[in-house]
Amino acid sequence: MEDKTVISGGTALTDEEINSGKIFLTEDSLNCAYAWDAGVAIKHYLAELKKGKIIGKECKKCNRIMLPPRMFCELCFIPSGNWIYVKDTGIVNTFSICYVHWDASRIKPGEKPHLPAVIEIDGASPGMGIMHILGEVDPEKIKIGMKVKAVWKPEKDRTGSITDIKYFKPL
Repeated sequence: MEDKTVISGGTALTDEEINSGKIFLTEDSLNCAYAWDAGVAIKHYLAELKKGKIIGKECKKCNRIMLPPRMFCELCFIPSGNWIYVKDTGIVNTFSICYVHWDASRIKPGEKPHLPAVIEIDGASPGMGIMHILGEVDPEKIKIGMKVKAVWKPEKDRTGSITDIKYFKPL
């Protein structure tokens, strides 16, 4: 029986495949360092989240307030206009009661389910919102159209990330 090398959940490789040169594997090849640029609109959006504010961009042609903000309107194909502060309240557009973790492992008995939702933010155009999680709510009481408010991390703990909003809770 031939020895096999398994790369974290991937396909098992035989020693022959590795030694033949068909597969090249070194410890350095597993280094996945990368850099990512948020771009102008999202960079400003994240900076405002760090301050405890939500900001969008307006389209002067179709009169929409876009959230998350973008530098051009995907409907009109024109550059977006002014930055517009919106509220940290909104309504649940859709939601799920999720019994698995982000890594697809099942939630253990007695553990609370995750409650992801799309929140249409007050002040943004209808259909514009963000995906986040709900908290301080019984899953059986969540309804589409339910009014919610952002629960922010303390200012000292914010990093300029969507997770600066801990969750949205019912109003």
